[in-house]
Amino acid sequence: MRQGFYFDMTACIGCRTCQIACKDKNDLPAGVVFRNVTDYEVGAYPNVATFHYSGSCNHCEDPACVAVCPNGATFINEEDGTVQHDDTKCIGCQYCVNACPYGVPKYLEDIQLTHKCDACWTLREKGENPACVAACPMRALEFGPIDELKAAHPDTVNQITVLPEATQTNPSVAIQAKKAALEKDVAAVLM
Repeated sequence: MRQGFYFDMTACIGCRTCQIACKDKNDLPAGVVFRNVTDYEVGAYPNVATFHYSGSCNHCEDPACVAVCPNGATFINEEDGTVQHDDTKCIGCQYCVNACPYGVPKYLEDIQLTHKCDACWTLREKGENPACVAACPMRALEFGPIDELKAAHPDTVNQITVLPEATQTNPSVAIQAKKAALEKDVAAVLM
């Protein structure tokens, strides 16, 4: 049963606790994150709206990263449909980095390998949630069978304005989107 993430944008306060929990759990170097929280705004004064997007690997049904990997280092886990990475097969070619429309795989210069979110495989094997899900103080993230998440949250979408076209990879995400996230002319807020 294919697994994925639910993200409730209406509950997210942009605190980045999920981002920090992921970075800590994966012991990532400075400047590298597997889960990234980005702030956006839309509109003009006095009609301005903002939203936060917490994005990570979408564990796509048709992942571009898997399609281009020459060694099978990036692959779909047959048990849960998540996209995984095998360091022993990775040659550091960065094909997956360049292919992913979401910018998820990261090349780690110090070890000359690519890494990415594995939906906290080791935590899930112990019956725990991924670090990002467990850390969210607003409970804006959930992880589980994507069909069940979509059924539990029927008003979700897998496409918002700031994301690449979902039909490219069929991402395993269910987003409870704010109206602003569906509008055009959205601008990233840099802090």
